[in-house]
Amino acid sequence: MTTQARKQKGRARAEHRFHNPQGAEVKTRDEAFATQMDVTAEAVSTDCKLTLHSGQVTFGIEVKYNPNTYPHVVTGGQITSGICGAPWDITGGFIGDTIRLDAKRSGQGTCADTITIVGEYQNPPAYRGTYGFDGATSSFKHTTRYEC
Repeated sequence: MTTQARKQKGRARAEHRFHNPQGAEVKTRDEAFATQMDVTAEAVSTDCKLTLHSGQVTFGIEVKYNPNTYPHVVTGGQITSGICGAPWDITGGFIGDTIRLDAKRSGQGTCADTITIVGEYQNPPAYRGTYGFDGATSSFKHTTRYEC
């Protein structure tokens, strides 16, 4: 190897840069791959909109879920319209080949206290299944369209 080649090789190493997952430049490779301690809940959460259709009734649903899991673990959200006592707070569930959403009424009204929505995936992107109140899951049929 010539002296000129050694100088160029040394310069190339000096020009290598490292970046952490947030895009900030760091000094070493270890810093670039170090576990970040300041990750917030928002960093592992995304949201989507669903529309549940059941005959003449349409529910607007906003779901927050963890995209790093599969099936995606539901971390929150609301049923915002179409059901008595809306809004309803989504307390758990999952979205994958099947769907399950559990919610409790946070609005006013004399309706049930909880709702559970279940279904199976179909194309175009939607879930066909049933829902029910206060522990039941098969009282009413639905098709829930995925809008994200």
